[in-house]
Amino acid sequence: MLDNTAYIGLGANLGNARQQVKDAIAMLSRIDGIRVDAVSPLYRTAPIDAPGDDYINAVARLLTLLDADALLDTLLKVEASFGRERPYANAPRTLDLDLLLFNTEQRNTPHLTLPHPRMHERAFVLVPLTEIAPDVVIPGKGRAAGFLESVAGQRIVRLQPSCF
Repeated sequence: MLDNTAYIGLGANLGNARQQVKDAIAMLSRIDGIRVDAVSPLYRTAPIDAPGDDYINAVARLLTLLDADALLDTLLKVEASFGRERPYANAPRTLDLDLLLFNTEQRNTPHLTLPHPRMHERAFVLVPLTEIAPDVVIPGKGRAAGFLESVAGQRIVRLQPSCF
């Protein structure tokens, strides 16, 4: 039984970013102990606090047997398989997979912070997240939809048609 619910943010702005996000979803769906339960449409967004081209972003809901640490390790392995490098903070990327929420866990360790610390400040997270989970709550913060107005000035464009 897949007892844990996780939300992940997906993004890319190097190479064929749209295809890389789609391929990452497909790869995640083939991993034992993970079921991709819902995926938002793709969005084009401007980089925040980073150089480079626009990003392609999406959010997925996963049902999983893995605990949060094991899921994060799995996400990092998937990123690496797409050639993800980390030459400096906020560098452009072939694939970025962020563990946004894991059940209702709250923690701040050197390995993992839950919920993701800036998710409530980012349109590229909130818009796709609330599209697939309109009533989701960010533990310790409140309903994700309640933060949409505060990010309304960030450029985000829904790409059509939805690929999932």
